[in-house]
Amino acid sequence: MTVSPLAPKSFPVLPVIGGVRFSAVAAGVRYKNRTDVMLAELAEGTTVAGVFTRSSTRSAPVLDCQAKNDGSSTGGAAIIVNSGNSNAFTGRAGREAVERICDAAAENLGISAARVFTSSTGVIGEPLPWERITARLADLRDGLRADGMEDAARAIMTTDTFPKGSSTEITVGQTAVRISGIAKGSGMIAPDMGTMLVYIFTDAAIAHGPLQELVSDITEQTFNCITVDSDTSTSDTLLVAATGASGVDVTGDPGFAAGLEQVMRDLALQVVRDGEGATKFVTVEVEGATTDADARKVGLAIANSPLVKTAIAGEDANWGRIVMAVGKSGATANRDRLSIRFGDIWVAREGWRVPDYSEEAASAYMKKQEIVIGVDLGLGKGKARVWTCDLTHGYIAINADYRS
Repeated sequence: MTVSPLAPKSFPVLPVIGGVRFSAVAAGVRYKNRTDVMLAELAEGTTVAGVFTRSSTRSAPVLDCQAKNDGSSTGGAAIIVNSGNSNAFTGRAGREAVERICDAAAENLGISAARVFTSSTGVIGEPLPWERITARLADLRDGLRADGMEDAARAIMTTDTFPKGSSTEITVGQTAVRISGIAKGSGMIAPDMGTMLVYIFTDAAIAHGPLQELVSDITEQTFNCITVDSDTSTSDTLLVAATGASGVDVTGDPGFAAGLEQVMRDLALQVVRDGEGATKFVTVEVEGATTDADARKVGLAIANSPLVKTAIAGEDANWGRIVMAVGKSGATANRDRLSIRFGDIWVAREGWRVPDYSEEAASAYMKKQEIVIGVDLGLGKGKARVWTCDLTHGYIAINADYRS
């Protein structure tokens, strides 16, 4: 598979996070000889928090993780993820598959099944061959190592063209605290509360309640501000695990919050950069709305519009499509106060094309690989930023053949 032209040059060097070990194997969940299952073992006392899709057809693994995400259980923990099959729309068989995997993982690792979190990604509606996963759990356990996060990132890929990782280090007092994460996502990307599959690990110490609040808040400003194709997955899951290995309590620490947001935003933007068939990375900046919520409505209406996205793919400075998207967004808008720009080039101000508008300049700007669309509604102080990509023939080709 050709790597996205928007991909980072290489996978980042991720520091070892105390209290976490990783492994990955090829279990043949859907394809032979393809690494497709990853395991993360989490030390005794690890706090786990998460956010999940609000899809009405969410998968069995999502429902199980949601039920366990209450902070009530303690001890060691584990995250086990497979690609190739989403275990979604699989009824009783899906629930049984989750139970079998959790029980087997718990037995192999010597922990409670209540502390095993599973995720599945891939084709919807086909029974998950869970026995292929449980058959490899001993190998996964024996292969655990502290520096195995990149292998884990590769194991969870589906139509992704590159593995996604990010990390940062902050100092609290005199002690370093590390945060690292991995993600998968390329298509079916329009998050609603949680997103794709994302796993973030830190050696910070923090209780479940404060961590959950922090993760939920940051998700709204990062993963819930991206879209590739306006489709919300049945499997979207984001888990953050704090092992406490550093001995540093980060509750209420603004530096930790900023560091976590940095990693979450970086992973979110990497997902957009790997949008199926994408050739352009697009930032939509909205200001002047009556509220931040209205600004976000406008941003997402622009970012999700097939007409806007195909114009960007064709390098066409068709700002009339921006006008259309603002109008359909459902946000409060006034045609005669609307201003639009591409990058620093204002093409319309206060409801009318600018007098010195240059089609040549706007068209030249649209040839860039990274595009900024700016909108000023001229009504208030509400603002928002949304990230997306263009819509090309490549997206159709990938999804027309997805189950082949």
